[in-house]
Amino acid sequence: MQAGVCVAREEGTPQGAPLSPWLANLLLDDLDQLLESRGHAFCRYADDCNIYARSWAAGQRVMDSVTRFLEEKLQLRVNRDKSAVAPVGKRKFLGHRRLLNAKLGISPHSVQRAQHKIRQITRRNRGVSLAQVIVELNLFLRGWLIYYRHAAFRFELQGLDGWIRRKRRCSRLKPCKRGLSVARFLPRLGVSWSPASRLASSGKGWWRLSHTRSGPQI
Repeated sequence: MQAGVCVAREEGTPQGAPLSPWLANLLLDDLDQLLESRGHAFCRYADDCNIYARSWAAGQRVMDSVTRFLEEKLQLRVNRDKSAVAPVGKRKFLGHRRLLNAKLGISPHSVQRAQHKIRQITRRNRGVSLAQVIVELNLFLRGWLIYYRHAAFRFELQGLDGWIRRKRRCSRLKPCKRGLSVARFLPRLGVSWSPASRLASSGKGWWRLSHTRSGPQI
C-alpha cells in the first residue's frame, strides 16, 4: 500500500514479514563470520547490528571497512542516515540502549513512540467509551512493558505513568467545557466543593488544570 493504493512490489519484502529476518540472516552470515574472525564484539538482529570498539577511531575504521564489505562484496545498500559511530549509550538497539553502569536501558525514542501511540488511543474524537479506551490502553501498556521487561527504566516509567494519568484527567475535564460544569463534575468524583469551585473558576487551560491536586482521579 502506497498512499492508500495497492501497487505491485518489484523488490524487497513487506515490513514486518517473517521472510525479512530469514533473508537478512542468510545474506549477512558472511558479515557475522567476518566480524568473528576479526575478534569484534557485536550484536545483530536481522539487519540491525551494533559493533563495539574500544575507541572512536577504532569504531570509525570498523565502520569504513564493514561498509565497504557490505556494499562491494555483498552488494547491499547501507543506510548511512541511521549508521554512525557514537558512544554506546547514545545508540539504540531494538528500542534499548546500554547505560553507563552496563545495564540495559530504554531509548528515549521508544518512550516518545509509546506516548504517540497513547495519544492515538486517548483521542477524544474517536467516538468510543471511556471503558473501551481504558481496555485498549491497558492492552498496549501490558505488551509494551513485557517487551521491555529486562530493561532498567524505573525513572522513565514513573514519568510515563504520571503523564498518562494527567492526560486522562485532562480528557475528563475537557468535555465539561465550562466552569459551572466542572464545579458539578468534580464533587461526583469525591472532590470537596471548595477546591472544586476554585478549580472551576480558574482561567488556566485544561492541561494545566489537570495537574492540580483537586483534579479528577482515574
